[in-house]
Amino acid sequence: MQTLDNVEATVAVEPGRPAYRPFLVRVSRVCRLSPSFRQVTFAAPELREFGDDGLDQRIKLILPEGARGLDGLGIGAGSSADAQWYGRWRALPDERRPALRTYTVRRARPRDAEVDVVLVDHESAPGTAGPAIRWLRAAVPGDQVVLVGPDARSPDRHQGIDWRPGAATRLLLAGDETAAPAIVGILESLAGRPDVSARAFVEVPDGRDRLPAEVPATARIQWLARGPRATGALLGPAVTDWLDGHARWVDAVRVAGEQPLEDVDVDRELLWDSPDPAGQGFYAWMAGEAAAVKALRRAIVTDRGVDRRQVAFMGYWRRGQAERN
Repeated sequence: MQTLDNVEATVAVEPGRPAYRPFLVRVSRVCRLSPSFRQVTFAAPELREFGDDGLDQRIKLILPEGARGLDGLGIGAGSSADAQWYGRWRALPDERRPALRTYTVRRARPRDAEVDVVLVDHESAPGTAGPAIRWLRAAVPGDQVVLVGPDARSPDRHQGIDWRPGAATRLLLAGDETAAPAIVGILESLAGRPDVSARAFVEVPDGRDRLPAEVPATARIQWLARGPRATGALLGPAVTDWLDGHARWVDAVRVAGEQPLEDVDVDRELLWDSPDPAGQGFYAWMAGEAAAVKALRRAIVTDRGVDRRQVAFMGYWRRGQAERN
């Protein structure tokens, strides 16, 4: 068996083990980072087997609330039945099924058996907050949740990562507050790569919303405070204006002729276009509210002729709708 280089040396690859597994964890710390961002640290001995790949790797949290508890999931400490967690979750009646939401790992410390996740506290009118925000606002150390994430023992643990720049060295990232943890994690991963230049735009609700990040000198991140404006109001113009002013970055990946784009109905369908890049040079990653990402997709691919194989577009969420599971 082959050991993994960024987890405990005692964790070894086991062929056939599923890529993801549920971890029964408890809240260790809750820290308010800004008006819209809270960082929750989860802890459990089993997190020593958490696959620490970083970047934009997705995890899921199952968040109990009242009668919507975790008992019906039958999750233990690594039992063979844990792999059936999703079927048991789906089988629960609506009134007993806890909320299931997708997030990005901010930092993982397998040696300390801890995982940090940054959650967004979306502004909402009194009485209209969804279950994830209600859970976040009430979270205290000791609260138990289920974290579904990569298993360090699996040879397929790298699933759930859509940042795939290939050989590209000129990088553009853009997203709203829900994409901020992934963006800063990706930028931090570029440390020690002087051959790579990166620019990032993150639209946030409040001018005080920032995530602490150790961004290398070859990367620049700009935070765009939209205030009361609609999500995407500042992000779209910032990205397109920047592209128009940096044509040399994208000239090599423009294509002649029309590139057909599927007309994704973001109110009913998931917008998720994450190709493997076809060439070198320029690569872009766009994530956030689905309608705003769809508008960027049209502006970049249709209007500016950028090879669609060089850009990832991901609709993380849709205003007024619960996550599709």
